[in-house]
Amino acid sequence: MKYTVITGASSGIGYEAALAFAARGKNLVLAARRTEELEALKSKIAEIDGSLDVVIRTVDLSVAERVHEFYESLQGYDVETWINNAGFGNFASVGEQHLPKIEQMLHLNIEALTILSSLYVRDYADKEGTQILNISSGGGYTIVANAVTYCATKFYVSAFTEGLAQELRSKKLPMQAKVLAPAATETEFAQHAFDLDGFEYGTSVAKFHTAAEMAGFLLDLYDSNKVVGIVDGLTYEFKLQDPIFPYADRAQTSKDEA
Repeated sequence: MKYTVITGASSGIGYEAALAFAARGKNLVLAARRTEELEALKSKIAEIDGSLDVVIRTVDLSVAERVHEFYESLQGYDVETWINNAGFGNFASVGEQHLPKIEQMLHLNIEALTILSSLYVRDYADKEGTQILNISSGGGYTIVANAVTYCATKFYVSAFTEGLAQELRSKKLPMQAKVLAPAATETEFAQHAFDLDGFEYGTSVAKFHTAAEMAGFLLDLYDSNKVVGIVDGLTYEFKLQDPIFPYADRAQTSKDEA
């Protein structure tokens, strides 16, 4: 049996991605901090396809030790797809941002994603049909005012994943690495980023996608041979693209010069 791992699965894009992959007949490992929401999601998936195996892991991936423990707990599963979706944002000027929250964001958005990606690549890069999909943001390609630190974390995710994709290709390894870059999406993101009790997208945001729409885009990226799936911040059109950042392969350059 093969599994698709989704972090941050208790709500938003991760939740809808779980439903979308379940509809494809994929067994799932769902990770998040909130057990009750994960259990509810598992029950909903059972309504879609009761034959699927759905494994729940309650874990706070902003804590480094938990990240390693989480990965080790999956050693008995054959993971064909890994989706690093867990993350959160923050809106504040650099000089005014709340540093404990920023530290947690750095741990989750960068550290956990890097550790899990590295471990998965180490174990599965040479296996046919494997994919790693990391969730970045339009803010991973454009710096947004009053969200500089958040955007910097997502620039990291974009650059890391694009670089990984190039590295895998240069080594002729079968694993594919891909990055999804949403624009405004109706999730709990804004609520947490602004530290609000609630946030109404319909009255506060001119354009946005639903989390279900974004999960559909994720499937489009999954099915494609492209590395980047990005939402245009002006038109909100979804595009599949080759890597955007320049990539300098020194070994290849040396070969060409020789």
